Amino acid sequence: MSEPKVLKPFINGRFVESKTQKYTDAYNPSTGEVIAKVPCCTKEEVEQAVAAAKAAFPAWSGTPVIKRVQILYRLRDLLIEHMDELTHLVAFENGKAWEEAAGDVLKAKEGTEQAISAPSLLMGESLMDASAGFDTVLYREPLGVFAGIVPFNFPAMIPMGWMTPICIACGNTIVIKAATFTPQSCLRIVELYKEAGLPDGVVNIVTCSRKEAEIFLEHPDIKGVSFVGSTSVGLHIYENAARNGKRVQALCEAKNHALVLEDAPIERTAAGIINSAFGCAGERCMALPAVAVQESVADKLVAAIAEKAKALKVGPAYEKSTGMGPVVNAGHKKFVEDWIQKGIDEGAKIVLDGRNIKVPGYEGGFYIGPTILDHVKPGMTVGDSEVFGPVLCVKRVRDFAEGLKLMNANPFANGSVIFTQSGYYAREFARHTGGGMVGVNVGIPVPVGMFPFSGHKRSFFGDLHCLGKDGYRFYTETKVVTTRWFDEAEKKAGKVSTWDGTI
Repeated sequence: MSEPKVLKPFINGRFVESKTQKYTDAYNPSTGEVIAKVPCCTKEEVEQAVAAAKAAFPAWSGTPVIKRVQILYRLRDLLIEHMDELTHLVAFENGKAWEEAAGDVLKAKEGTEQAISAPSLLMGESLMDASAGFDTVLYREPLGVFAGIVPFNFPAMIPMGWMTPICIACGNTIVIKAATFTPQSCLRIVELYKEAGLPDGVVNIVTCSRKEAEIFLEHPDIKGVSFVGSTSVGLHIYENAARNGKRVQALCEAKNHALVLEDAPIERTAAGIINSAFGCAGERCMALPAVAVQESVADKLVAAIAEKAKALKVGPAYEKSTGMGPVVNAGHKKFVEDWIQKGIDEGAKIVLDGRNIKVPGYEGGFYIGPTILDHVKPGMTVGDSEVFGPVLCVKRVRDFAEGLKLMNANPFANGSVIFTQSGYYAREFARHTGGGMVGVNVGIPVPVGMFPFSGHKRSFFGDLHCLGKDGYRFYTETKVVTTRWFDEAEKKAGKVSTWDGTI
């Protein structure tokens, strides 16, 4: 085994040696080996990153948007060129199976491509003779320095697909707090940004604890905060950053449900649920950890899911034959296993138990096999809370109305899904579900990047979601300019109306 890599923050266009005395171990989840020592950057280093971003803002915001996106064009090509390397890195540090890790990188590319559309999407509006002789133009302008606070589960997509590309395409600069458990993908991609020609200070990457990250919520030079993570932390960020006059988009926990009606094709529905519940080892806020199924087909559906889940190959993330990789670290493994036991203690019936799974040759890895809990009743916390692991809760309902009511009672509302062949029920579901992203026979209803990632209820705090047109609105402010040119008669006017062109 090679010595763990000692990581460095990326500040003002270069990797710098941290002065911290505190480092955290990052692991290869497939083996359990320590692969990196991650610095807890000091308060001064975080402030240096903010200062670098502030110093870079005037020149970067003054760069024409067409030239800004030329750098993103080059970055896109570099992401494609380094696709296998980045895929391996995501799998290596996060534990996603190869195809899932590739998707993580492709989503970073997709966010970059969406940001390349900035010249069109930043165009404002205008109206000649808004009032007689008065012309009005609306412009979208950058605000300054933003902060991005990133979770461990999508180390390429979230910082380098959701946050950075649109932020800087709009003319802002950014400081990313990379996830302590999985920072290397983000740090590698920022190298590619530099290779693509990005000026120093426009993108800065630090790793630190929540204590140092509090700076982002209070610092007068931070104009907005984009966060992805737990609801408790998201609410804290929303309350405190907003109190300090900052923009906030906080994407938080979820407990997405699917409603399976009796007319749904069982085998295809089971396949969709397997992918949605156990893909990325359940470590995604758009996973499908709960299924409400009509009692008339519940036994058949559970049997079909269990059969497919047992056939899912659990193994090291970077072996391409692996169907499901490990969870991120030992602490999270215990967290998920404790939730499984709690579900059993609450009275759920365990159909498939993924605890104590063994992967030959990788005994030190953080593996949990697919787990299915049936007969999960209202009030059982395992069915209502985010487990963030490969655990599927099955809830049996009489009909569409009971299923919809059960789903809408949940405090989280990122996504919701219905499996049915009925156009009527599909439309009723889309109209009345509380979920912000809705799937009809689509288990993971994450829209492509030109649409927003639109969680609802306690899955999101803020006004403008990430991606889509919302993303451009979040990272810009509007300026409205009204112009009046005097004719010869008005040049001599000695009196002006109180409303001066506004009526």
